[in-house]
Amino acid sequence: MFNPRRQARQASAGEVDPATGVATDVRQRDLKPLLRLWPFVRPHGWRIAGAGIALVIGAVSTLVLGLVLRGLVDRGFSEGNPAFLDRALLFMLGAIAMMALAAYMRMYLGTWLGERLVADLRKALFKHMLSLDMAFYETAKTGAVVSRITADTTLLQSVVTTSAPIALRQMMTLIGGLALLFYTSAKLTALVLIVVPLVVGSIIVFGRRVRVLSRNTRDRVADIGAYVSEMLNAIATVQAFSREPTARREFGASAERTFMASVDYARVRAMLTAFVMLVVFAAIGIILWVGGREVFAGRMSGGDLAAFIFYSTVVAGAVGSISEIMAELQRGSAAIDRIQGLLDVRPAIAPPAEPVTLPIAAGAIQFDEVEFRYPTRPDAPALTGFSLSAEPGDTIALVGPSGAGKTTVFQLLLRFFDPQQGVITMDGVDLRACDPQALRSRIAIVSQDPVIFSTTAMENIRYGRPEASDAEVRAAAVAANASGFIEALTDGYGTFLGERGVRLSGGQRQRIAIARAILRNPSVLLLDEATSALDAESERAVQDALEPLMRGRTTLIIAHRLATVQKAQRIVVMEEGRIVASGTHAELVRHGGLYARLAALQFDVHAAAAE
Repeated sequence: MFNPRRQARQASAGEVDPATGVATDVRQRDLKPLLRLWPFVRPHGWRIAGAGIALVIGAVSTLVLGLVLRGLVDRGFSEGNPAFLDRALLFMLGAIAMMALAAYMRMYLGTWLGERLVADLRKALFKHMLSLDMAFYETAKTGAVVSRITADTTLLQSVVTTSAPIALRQMMTLIGGLALLFYTSAKLTALVLIVVPLVVGSIIVFGRRVRVLSRNTRDRVADIGAYVSEMLNAIATVQAFSREPTARREFGASAERTFMASVDYARVRAMLTAFVMLVVFAAIGIILWVGGREVFAGRMSGGDLAAFIFYSTVVAGAVGSISEIMAELQRGSAAIDRIQGLLDVRPAIAPPAEPVTLPIAAGAIQFDEVEFRYPTRPDAPALTGFSLSAEPGDTIALVGPSGAGKTTVFQLLLRFFDPQQGVITMDGVDLRACDPQALRSRIAIVSQDPVIFSTTAMENIRYGRPEASDAEVRAAAVAANASGFIEALTDGYGTFLGERGVRLSGGQRQRIAIARAILRNPSVLLLDEATSALDAESERAVQDALEPLMRGRTTLIIAHRLATVQKAQRIVVMEEGRIVASGTHAELVRHGGLYARLAALQFDVHAAAAE
């Protein structure tokens, strides 16, 4: 279960992942995390087998060229045998053709597996993101989460498609090359084996540092994504407050941090590659010197030396390639670590093993002595001893100052969170005993800041009930007093509304959201300042549309403008997470207290403005 408190407790173990808010161990130094990809690649066994066969064929074909080279020197050139030269050419062409075929199979199957892996990983991640509760999203950075789904999965695609196959092929070549080196000359091979521990040791030492720097680079990239996302989503506010210079400066600083992290990574990786090249090719030079003396002494043929040099070059190339690819594998390992960290987050809100089926929708709601604190604010109670009941068809308004707990009531009713104490029921069923999706299917909400998706007006309204027909969508728009402005758009209901509905006014966005709620046909309706963005004329039209919608449905209304809730059957006054008064508008005004003060302030102000 996600727990923000772990961030502080675990920070000493490593870096805090901005996507999960949980510390991760950047000191892990092996490639074991890559094994976590196995569940995603296991279903494609025959393609893996085909790619494996291609790798073996490619490695064997490369090593066969050394045998051809030995024969050419010892029997073709030394003996002056043109016929053998012809046969060697045909043999070589055959080996090259096999290498080409193996390369085709390896590249095609590797690419297929890589792309399939990315698609499956992205689907699994997105599905998991949809299942996480609001506690997770209170602390997670959206840009970092997006980076996991895009950048990290793309990196893994490169590892599976390119890096891993090359590493396996070079490993096979290395093993086969060493075997043939022993067969050709044990003495010279001993010199080669002196070099191998130096190269492997450098890979291990530098590889640890590369892994840490790779994670740091990716995290800085995620920071950039998060900052850009935040600024672009708030671009109107940024420009209204003339904060463009500040935004440019802060983004520039973030970009520089990313640059420095990337440079550190490149420096260590370059040091690794340069050291391996220095050791390997210096060793080849020494081997040539020793081998030449062996030929002069008659203990080795020219063909053997030529083959040994070829195999040495192949082995050196394999070791150098592995050392370079190891850095990519380390980055892939870090990426799967971050992805797995996200997949390991478990939501606190989840369907029970055997969910209770809600009875036929009626809309009876009961809060019984509910105590609740937000996970990120454990020392500040949001609701204390909160009890509220609503019979089917009741209309109840929640009023009070900001921070009184009104929105928390909605979030608990939608089961975005569970209370620490007390019970919440709908139609007699404890919300914790039913499937959250089944519960939410009976509720529609119209919020103060409605969400408009980057699609058409038709699809935005249909979001309330995906199976609804076009006629039903249009009827909902008419009921919400939205059909007039929708039909006036360029393509009517097929008009693309822009990101976050930028092509609509605030009041138009609100009426789209109300039409969406009408289409849902819920048993419980939640209105969170549903008419706050409307002018007086539009507000009247929407109120007229809401009245028949509210009839026969349990409706909870959050309102700061008391004029919009005077007709509610019951007004519940909240302060600091408690109910301090309850009654009709007239009763609450007559009895005094917080509501009477708020009403006097608002209505006196309105009266003065009218005068």
